[in-house]
Amino acid sequence: MFDAKNVPREIGYYLAGFTDGEGSFNTSFRSRKDYKISWKVSLCFNISQRDKVILSLFKRYLKCGTMRQRKDGVWYYEVNNLNAILENVIPFFNKFGFLSAKKKRDFAKFKKIAFLMKEGKHLSLEGIEEILKIRTEMNDGGKRHYSNEEILRKIPPGESSETIRQTSPNSGGDDIVRSP
Repeated sequence: MFDAKNVPREIGYYLAGFTDGEGSFNTSFRSRKDYKISWKVSLCFNISQRDKVILSLFKRYLKCGTMRQRKDGVWYYEVNNLNAILENVIPFFNKFGFLSAKKKRDFAKFKKIAFLMKEGKHLSLEGIEEILKIRTEMNDGGKRHYSNEEILRKIPPGESSETIRQTSPNSGGDDIVRSP
């Protein structure tokens, strides 16, 4: 079980500082035909580097996430499991924090979305609208695959907040995967 108190101070502050410069907190929407609301909302904390040593420290001390390598040799460490984000990532960065205002802002918004998702708000039109509003203010607007308008337009009118199928927040592996 993860406890931020067990992370040595020098390691925790080093990883937080590294994240301040290189890390990213993202919210993505994936079109899903098997969901009544038509969208899967996913959170992801990630960092990429050519050298996997530092990324391995994140995996070791956060006790979650996956590492993978692209064909061009770049390594990714990512956590996209909602429970791991709520139980490991958020407590870690609550303890060790950031210096830059931008990263503090993005992390605060990421946390807000995580707690909305924990409450199941991402399964309703109203919740999706709230998440989209928060996401728009993250990562300086960021590059998005779908615009807010496209997402809202694709939600079937009059659908309930229930999904046909949901993946468990516990799904997802915590191992190293090399991309082919």
